[in-house]
Amino acid sequence: MANFWSEIQSDLSHIISKHLYRKPYPIANLDFCSNDYLGLSKHPELLQAMHQNLDQLGAGSTAARLVRGHRTEIDDFEAEFSQFIHSEDSLFVANGFIANMGLIDTIADSQTYVFTDRLNHASILDGIRISGAKKKYFHHLDCNHLEEQLEKLEASPSEKSKRKIIVSETLFSMDGDSPNLKKLLFLKQKYSCVLVLDEAHALGVYGPEGKGKIFSELTESEIKEIDFRVYTLGKAFGLEGGMISTTRLGKEYLTNRMRSFIYSTAPLPLIPASGRISLQLVRRADKERKHLHLISQTLRTGLKEIGCELTNTESHIIPILFRDEEETLTFSRKLKDMGFDVRAIRPPTVPSPRLRISLNSGITEEQIAYFLKICRDLKQKI
Repeated sequence: MANFWSEIQSDLSHIISKHLYRKPYPIANLDFCSNDYLGLSKHPELLQAMHQNLDQLGAGSTAARLVRGHRTEIDDFEAEFSQFIHSEDSLFVANGFIANMGLIDTIADSQTYVFTDRLNHASILDGIRISGAKKKYFHHLDCNHLEEQLEKLEASPSEKSKRKIIVSETLFSMDGDSPNLKKLLFLKQKYSCVLVLDEAHALGVYGPEGKGKIFSELTESEIKEIDFRVYTLGKAFGLEGGMISTTRLGKEYLTNRMRSFIYSTAPLPLIPASGRISLQLVRRADKERKHLHLISQTLRTGLKEIGCELTNTESHIIPILFRDEEETLTFSRKLKDMGFDVRAIRPPTVPSPRLRISLNSGITEEQIAYFLKICRDLKQKI
C-alpha cells in the first residue's frame, strides 16, 4: 500500500509541475464562465416553483425509477419536453454525462463501430470505452475525413454489415464551433448509420423558442431522421438533469437496457416538476437570446481586434488560446483580481490551454466593453 500512495503523490507532483493542478473554487466575481446561458438558475418564477415542489413532493426520490423513484411529474415533463423538440418520446435521467455515457454503452457493443469527432465530450468517449466498441476518431468538424473512414469500412466485406454509429456535439463546449449537420445526416443515410447528436450547449440558445441548433439548420423531415438527441437541463434551463429524445421504441429499449438508468437513484422529484416551468421560461426568452447573441458578437470582434487568438467560434462560447498553461493561469488570475470569473481550461480537458469565456444574457454591453479594456491592458503587460 505504501508503494501505491507514493505513486499517487508522484503523479500529483507531476501534475503540479506542469501547471495542470486543479481544485474547485467558490463562486465569486462577475460570471463569465458558467453555462447558465439565460440566467434562469436565479429566475424568480423558477425559484418559486422549486420551493412549492419541494414542499409538495419532498426532498429525495428514494429509489431508482424502476423501483419507487418514478413520479407522474417525470412522465409529464418527458411528454412536454418531447413535444417541444418534436420527438416521439424522451427519457429523463440524472444528468447529461449519464445520458451520453449510458446511451452509447447501451446501443454499442464490441461488434459496433463508433465514429466520434476528435473533440467530443468525455461522457461520449467514456460511453464508447465502457461499451467495448471500436472507436474511430474523425478530425474535428471534418465530414470528409469521416466519410473516408466510412468508405474504408464499406469496402470490407466482413465489416460493412456491422453496426455503425456517428456521434457529435452540435455546439462544442470547449471550442464554441459547430459541425455541418446536413452533411452528418447525409452520411448517416448514405452509410446506414445510427446518428447521435448532443445538443447540450445549444438548447435554449439557438433555434425557434430555443429548440436548439438542429432546428436552426435542418428541416422538420430531416430532424425526424436523427436517431437519438441528447439534452441537458444543467445549462440554459438553469437546473440539472439529462434527456435522451428518440422514438417510443428507442425509449422502451433504453428503459430496459441502459444500466446507468436502471441502477441509479431517480433525480429529485422537484427537478422534473420545476423543469416544466423552466421550459416555459426558455420558450419566451427571445429577448434574452437576442441580447446574448449581440454581446457574443461584440466580444468576439473586440478580442480579435486587440490581437487575441480565438478558435473558430461563432457562438457565446469564446475560447482565448494561449502559448502554455502558465500564461493561461496568469491571465485568469489577473482577470479575477479585476472582478471577472473566467477559468483556465487545460489539458487533458482540451488539446491546448485556453480561457473559456462563456457568456450569459445577464451580462451588459458596458461590462463587455470593460472586459475588453482589461484584456487589452493585460495583453500589453503579460
